[in-house]
Amino acid sequence: MKLLSIAIPCYNSAAYMRRCIDSLLPGGEDVEIIVVNDGSSDNTLDIAEEYRERFPGIIKVVNKENGGHGSAVNVGIEQAKGLYFKVVDSDDWVSQSAYIQILDKLKELLKSGKSIDMFISNFVYEKEGEKRKKVMKYHHALPQDEIFTWKDVRHFRVGQYILMHSVIYRTNLLRDCGLRLPENTFYVDNIFVFHPLPYVKTMYYMDVNFYRYFIGRADQSVNEQVMISRIDQQIRVNKLLVDYYVAEKQHILTNGKVRKYMISYLDIITTVSSVLLIRSELEENLEKKKELWEYIKTKDKLLWVRLRMGLLGNAMNLPGKLGRKISVDGYKLCQRIFHFN
Repeated sequence: MKLLSIAIPCYNSAAYMRRCIDSLLPGGEDVEIIVVNDGSSDNTLDIAEEYRERFPGIIKVVNKENGGHGSAVNVGIEQAKGLYFKVVDSDDWVSQSAYIQILDKLKELLKSGKSIDMFISNFVYEKEGEKRKKVMKYHHALPQDEIFTWKDVRHFRVGQYILMHSVIYRTNLLRDCGLRLPENTFYVDNIFVFHPLPYVKTMYYMDVNFYRYFIGRADQSVNEQVMISRIDQQIRVNKLLVDYYVAEKQHILTNGKVRKYMISYLDIITTVSSVLLIRSELEENLEKKKELWEYIKTKDKLLWVRLRMGLLGNAMNLPGKLGRKISVDGYKLCQRIFHFN
């Protein structure tokens, strides 16, 4: 069995996937790198096969019909032979020194007979055109360099949350919790870092800047104009998160820290959905915003109250054009502070 499986979902990734794969090769035989070609029309598959021929004990290639990012991650989980599992997007890469530190720690824990459900590390926004890099750290919220549980988790700051870039999961936890990402849908990484949480019991945080998250390319799914054009997909994921919270509510309620974090995450996602709908300045999208909030209210009145009456919920529902302008200005301020989109 490998120590770590790393899935790289690839769709027309030929221009940048080499940097991603090359950054992961220093893991050596402890790691399997699963390159999932998701129906690319460029020479992504040729590049993947080239790496498999050069590194047959490390690289695995899966060629499939196009099904979207979630579909590629699902295949990665199915194919994984590693004790732990991580997703690295094909336009991102990792820091070698942090990578080796993390692998050494996972090996140390394994040798001592200790298993963890989720390993967390920092990620860096590699934003196009910016020299100063924003780092998402967790040392204020999480104990460092020790195994801990949810009861040890402290307060997450506004704008500080765990993303796909931050986490390595125990592979069987993902299988046991029934994680299955929807196909042909964008923004499913939000489900990836939400669905497993009620099942995560033990965690470990290492304060190293491991994952380099490239952001700023015009065609990226997280580009603001692209997100607005795909707003129905954002809303779909938002509703799926709400549905999951409601379905798992009795399980979630047994742990107050899990519940608090998951509500906070829903708050952030619903805020992003709302402000993008406002930002589009289309009347039909203002109606979609009302419908989204009504959907949450119908699904779970108490959840709706928590989201709607919080600072972000209030800011997203200010009345009239002036209210919408204030909402957007607040969003722009957050963009500058947290460097997203």
